[in-house]
Amino acid sequence: MNSTLPSPSSHSSIYNALIKAGPHLRPLQKVHAFIIVSGLHWSRALLTKLLTLACTSGAVNYTRQLLLSVPNPDSFLFNSIIKTSSKSNCPFDAIVYYHRMRVIGLSLSNFTFTSVIKACADLSSLKYGKEVHSHVVACGFGLDRFVQSALITNYSKLGDLSAARTVFDLMPERSVVAWNSMISGYEQNGFAKEAIDVFYLMTREVGMDPDSTTMVSVLSACSHLGAAGLGQWVNNYIDEKGFDVDVVLGTSLINMYSRCGNVGRAREVFDNMIECNVVSWTAMISGYGMHGYGLQSVELFHQMRANGPKPNDVTFVAVLSACAHSGLVKEGFEALTYMRRDHGLVPRLEHHVCMVDMLGRAGFLDDAIRYIDESIPGKPAPAIWTAILGACKMHKNFDLGLHVADHLLAIEPENSAHYVLLSNIYALAGMMDRVEVVRSFMISRGLKKQVGYSLIDIGHTTHMFCTGDKSHRDTIELYRYLDDLMGKARVTGYVPEQESVMHELEEEEREFSLRYHSEKLAISFGLMKTNHGTVIRIVKNLRMCTDCHSAIKCFSFISNREIIVRDKHRFHHFKDGSCSCQDYW
Repeated sequence: MNSTLPSPSSHSSIYNALIKAGPHLRPLQKVHAFIIVSGLHWSRALLTKLLTLACTSGAVNYTRQLLLSVPNPDSFLFNSIIKTSSKSNCPFDAIVYYHRMRVIGLSLSNFTFTSVIKACADLSSLKYGKEVHSHVVACGFGLDRFVQSALITNYSKLGDLSAARTVFDLMPERSVVAWNSMISGYEQNGFAKEAIDVFYLMTREVGMDPDSTTMVSVLSACSHLGAAGLGQWVNNYIDEKGFDVDVVLGTSLINMYSRCGNVGRAREVFDNMIECNVVSWTAMISGYGMHGYGLQSVELFHQMRANGPKPNDVTFVAVLSACAHSGLVKEGFEALTYMRRDHGLVPRLEHHVCMVDMLGRAGFLDDAIRYIDESIPGKPAPAIWTAILGACKMHKNFDLGLHVADHLLAIEPENSAHYVLLSNIYALAGMMDRVEVVRSFMISRGLKKQVGYSLIDIGHTTHMFCTGDKSHRDTIELYRYLDDLMGKARVTGYVPEQESVMHELEEEEREFSLRYHSEKLAISFGLMKTNHGTVIRIVKNLRMCTDCHSAIKCFSFISNREIIVRDKHRFHHFKDGSCSCQDYW
């Protein structure tokens, strides 16, 4: 700040001096002193500006002292300081000032409540948020659309979607902000289908046009569900309405296409973006990796290093994961070297998991153990041992697998997935007595295998199937179709791989269980309900079993269809009886 202060008579020059000082404590204190000397301490405009700048500077005690020094502060002054506190990552102070307003009896407005409600969300205080909501209703602002939108956002951030939806449904007039808050609330809390349902309601609302924020949330929901049809419709809508495909929207499109099985279209979006940041590049690198296109992922990473933004630690997770799923061990170690040497980044847990997974999948189990001992500080996290245990099962290294399982179960004794994997390893090793011990232990501890499900999107409607599911209205026709398909698969050489189910079942029961796995049901439904030539895309929440992998190869040959399956770890593109993963997953 200029050392020459303005003349006492110049009110506007002092205001300008405040602007020039900005949110910096020492310059502000100098101007504050001059305000007092000049006799302008009565000016609400100057005091309000001084207070908001002081609050933005983070000088909490100074801000509070300033406010207390103001004689007869009015609602406007309090609203300004509450809003600034809320926006300046000082939510607790916003609550304090709100309480002060109530104590001295100042009138509250919708501006007051919107800022205070945001502060409640930032404090992660659902209880206090509900108290403020009660006060909102008592003060007559229960139907104010700005306050209602803030309440929806608050409840959504705090995970109370029921309360958010209640407020939303009671709104007499919904703004695009309210619609976006409800859609993003569902999407961010893992309720992708509900997010899309609200979006459909929005499109039927007369005079209500979705904006780019809406598109980002809906595209993310499509990504979770694998809803390729709706995702394409959203892209067409963006083109028709002339939306500016900025970095955020473009990256959302890349993620949607990648996670819906169309990595080629994702690359088209990437190449057509005017500006790409590190998130965009990472999304495209990750997209290639999850489809098993490791070489393309590594090639794009090298292009990024040469001509793009500086990679961050998330970029390296994407590259290392791509290498792990494609058997690119040499390229994975090179990427780790670049990370440390060229970018000064210290590997985190996610990077170590990728390295261990990469070595384990490639069959270098001894090297994986050596990496754990030499490169990972402290005690390895459960994710490290899980990666090794999966590799032991894959390569049938039972001795090491049992040793690793002991470590894993000591760390996470309540994780049922570990026991299921251990049971499978015992069964593969022919130790059926140990399988029964594991099963009995799981029952005694109340541990259950995670329920698997598969999703398929047909005509913008998402259908969900679980193993042995008979709840669908087309169940009879579906089971008949699947039985016929399995019969044809046997003719082409399919043999049930009964190791893919829990081994406590009898042989006949195991084959029955295998036949009606969720992915087989979802794919059969897709083949039954879509025209010849239509690509079948499904999403499964767990890793696909080896039996389904073998069966779906046959399905793709029998139906002459491309079938794309996204499981917990990666994509599988089945065509003409083979899979893009080359049985490496």
